[in-house]
Amino acid sequence: MNDETQRGVVINIHALGAVVRLEDGRLASVSATDLARNRDAYDRALARRKPLSFVVTGDPRHPIAVLVPQVHDADLEQQIAQYLKMTEEWEKPDVPPAHERHFLRKKRRAAVFESRHTT
Repeated sequence: MNDETQRGVVINIHALGAVVRLEDGRLASVSATDLARNRDAYDRALARRKPLSFVVTGDPRHPIAVLVPQVHDADLEQQIAQYLKMTEEWEKPDVPPAHERHFLRKKRRAAVFESRHTT
């Protein structure tokens, strides 16, 4: 079986690893090594029933899941933060910020839709 990426929900954590229910309904095993390396992510996913992305390998009847690596680049995050600070200066001081204008437009559209479709 080729490696594939699938989303899945952690349903159990135990001494030998974890068990994940994949989006296609299969159960997959997670090794204790991958669990130890990403323990916080697995714990949060189990508590919140939050789907995670996994690389699934092995026999179709007994798949093995490994958490897809998460990219954390401090330099990139710093560059993004600097860019966002720079764009704040582009806002006009006499009008509401763009995100508020967008929210108000959506709120008005929702009100119109609701008024047309309520009985």
